[in-house]
Amino acid sequence: MIADALHPGGTGVPIAVYLVAVVVAASFGGSWSGLVTAVLSSAGFIFFFTEPRFSFRIDREEQIVTATVFVIVALLVGALFARAVDQGQRAARAERDARLLSFLPTMLLSGEPLQHILDDFARTLLEALGLARCEVVASFDDRELRGLAKGSNESLGSEESFPIVAGGEPLGRITAVGRAGSRSFPPDQAGLLAAAANQAGLAIERTMLDARVRGAQMEAETNELRAALFSSVTHDLKTPLASIKFGVTSLLTDRDVLDRDQQTELLQTVTEETDRLDRLVGNILELAQSRAGALVLERRKVGIDELLDAMLTRMRARSGHVEIRSLIRSDVPDLWVDPVQMDQALTNVLENALAHSPAGGVIDISVARYRSIVEIRIVDRGPGIPAEDRERVFEAFYRSMNAHGKAGSGLGLTIARAIIVTHGGGVRIETAPGGGTTVVISLPTDIGDTS
Repeated sequence: MIADALHPGGTGVPIAVYLVAVVVAASFGGSWSGLVTAVLSSAGFIFFFTEPRFSFRIDREEQIVTATVFVIVALLVGALFARAVDQGQRAARAERDARLLSFLPTMLLSGEPLQHILDDFARTLLEALGLARCEVVASFDDRELRGLAKGSNESLGSEESFPIVAGGEPLGRITAVGRAGSRSFPPDQAGLLAAAANQAGLAIERTMLDARVRGAQMEAETNELRAALFSSVTHDLKTPLASIKFGVTSLLTDRDVLDRDQQTELLQTVTEETDRLDRLVGNILELAQSRAGALVLERRKVGIDELLDAMLTRMRARSGHVEIRSLIRSDVPDLWVDPVQMDQALTNVLENALAHSPAGGVIDISVARYRSIVEIRIVDRGPGIPAEDRERVFEAFYRSMNAHGKAGSGLGLTIARAIIVTHGGGVRIETAPGGGTTVVISLPTDIGDTS
């Protein structure tokens, strides 16, 4: 086989071997390596496999054609394969560069702490560019944060810094240190680091602007809440206080001229207005707690029938001429809730239904299980709520006129939703069959005791 391979007429195997060598060289060394290997392979083919062998002189015409074709084929194979390899490497570098340049903006939108993001960004640059050390420094909200990544214990090479600038203002820098023996960064790496610094500047500037916008929105919401709270204090608090003062003053000054029934009526008015004032102040405090994220639940397993019985026993005395009916399905499980907070939420919803129910009306409360959800439906026969206002009624201090033309405080449903959402549930409003309003409270059944 060796003799056949070395025979002038049996050059197929050597040609294939030389071409494989060209392909391998182009794969590992790039285009120039492939072309040099093609030239050397051509020279080797002429030297070893054309007559006279072991020289570069060719005597026979067919061998000249064979050698020429081999040289052309070797050069073409080397050039084409090297070009394909280079294109693949450029595509991989382009993908890497795009990933690096999109890393910081994407991470800043994730909500992660900026310190963690800078550490991850520095580590990503270090691994992608083969650096020995990378440090990212950024100024944010009058703070200077540093993200640092180091490679394995290697000697340090050249160091270069790339400023992070946005809107003409310096926001930080990226400091990259190459591995030992590197005197300067290749142009592609330097360009990528500069582009990364520019992208970091834009991303940080956008994050700062977003923070300012959120701050302005929060300030606007705070001012709106203050204005609404002032309106509530001047109206809703002043009204029961005036009634209480009138009743107490009458009892003190006109005791001798008032009969027992009149005194009892005044005392009942004082009691009712005191309860109203207590509920209003409690709602304001609950709203402040929910807005501050300080609503803490003390969960325990409670039967929904216990919650409703306690609430209805307390509320029936205030229901007036409205009938309250309740129906609980037998398959409804106990719920893992804070009984005090949940009682407050249900009471607020029921008070809202009572306020909108006409005299002689009916309020139906039904409780049923649907898969992993328990639904509590409170249905009144009032005027109903227009579809466009069904979300607005859950906003703080939003007032809708009830059937008697009396505005509510605008806090009850807001507090109810905050409590229910904190329990992992939800609340929505639907149209009741035959007219009226249905408030649907959904509570999960799959929350266990985590204490």
